[in-house]
Amino acid sequence: IEGMKLKKNLFFKNFLLFIFLDYLQILDAPAYFLGLGLSAFSFTGLLSGPLFGRWSDKTRTTKTIILFSNVFEIVGNFMYFMGYSKWLLLSSRLVAGIGAGAGSSIFGFLTRTTLPDERAQIFAAVMACRQAGLLIGPAFNIFLRLCDFSLGPFIVNKYTSPGLFMCGMWLLLQCVVVLLYHDIPPLDTLPEHMALQQVRDQEEDPLIDPEDGGADTRNLVHSEQIETRLSGDTETTRPPSPEPDDPFENFSASREFLREEVVVLLTAQFITLFNQTALETMVTPLTQRYFGFGELGNSVMYSLCGVEVIVGFFLVRWLSRVLEDRAVLAVGLLICCGACVWCIIFLASPQGGFAVELTEFIIGVFLQLLGLPFVAVSQVSLFSKVTAEKTQGFSQGVRRSVGGLATILGPLWAGGLTGNLYVMLGMMLLLLILIMVSDSTPD
Repeated sequence: IEGMKLKKNLFFKNFLLFIFLDYLQILDAPAYFLGLGLSAFSFTGLLSGPLFGRWSDKTRTTKTIILFSNVFEIVGNFMYFMGYSKWLLLSSRLVAGIGAGAGSSIFGFLTRTTLPDERAQIFAAVMACRQAGLLIGPAFNIFLRLCDFSLGPFIVNKYTSPGLFMCGMWLLLQCVVVLLYHDIPPLDTLPEHMALQQVRDQEEDPLIDPEDGGADTRNLVHSEQIETRLSGDTETTRPPSPEPDDPFENFSASREFLREEVVVLLTAQFITLFNQTALETMVTPLTQRYFGFGELGNSVMYSLCGVEVIVGFFLVRWLSRVLEDRAVLAVGLLICCGACVWCIIFLASPQGGFAVELTEFIIGVFLQLLGLPFVAVSQVSLFSKVTAEKTQGFSQGVRRSVGGLATILGPLWAGGLTGNLYVMLGMMLLLLILIMVSDSTPD
């Protein structure tokens, strides 16, 4: 369920790249509307993410939030299907973007219901589901572009059919959530976890009063109660079920997010997505200019890229069992830096003929995509460990908002520099080096 929710957004984002521009042109929209339309989704998503995250932290649930957010996705995609004007099209992306903010609640849910040692593996699996959307998305263009019929007052063609199709997919997910999905209790509410935590706390407290040398009766009685819990007494292992305390009662945003390790990880989130979206913006003009790729060629290319990234996430999932998150992050940053250096040397001013240039292009894209899963998984896992678990939904919302800002600025930066790749790629390399020389974060 969590993967499906995230995967559909990635599916539609990738699918839009192929037809959105043509759709805007038939609605007499100016050229800058393409950037507005693609950025609108990220803009409302970065605003709604912290709000959905705060909601999930207060209620400790996600099902209601997913159902509520899906309504925005359904309405937004139906507005896209209607497509009477360029303004309705832009509004559809703004509305659908609100629903994407539920991703913060999902990552907060994953943090609360997983142990720190297994968290990176879980995040890798969920992110692989997201990339599956990028892999599957272009394939639907094969049959959706053939649509040409009327549905009541609405026309269904290759421009409007994605909105109708995605509206149906979100409705299907809504039914799946209602019928099959149930919230898993957070780990800190389970009797076994609570008793184990009490034992650990007890081991850290002294049983002997250093002043009088006598036994601390309160601690001894408390330790006996813990032993009773661990022995399986049903009367004492059942935790109380009061209303959850307000996790934001003593919360301070400055104290939580302005710590050095948190700033470094938020910067890594921004730089990773900034570089990724800048490269996505750069790749299509490059393939058209040097290799003559059309719609089919780009679809095949994106599909192959999706396969590589999915394999990369499962590779990271395996490596996370034997390597610390910091080591995985370092490996990813090294690969990304090497990819930028390769692109500066061979792609900024390609020479050598079609076969040589295509080989250099493939190697550059391969290296860029190879480093992405390492950085993405490790920085999310580290972020979940250095921020408070009780406010994890809100914290993940802030993290995703930083990423959303990067997905807006990345294409704007790359769009104006496709003719000067030295400047664009040089800035990307400089940002990666900045992260690598920053102070390391505790695992």
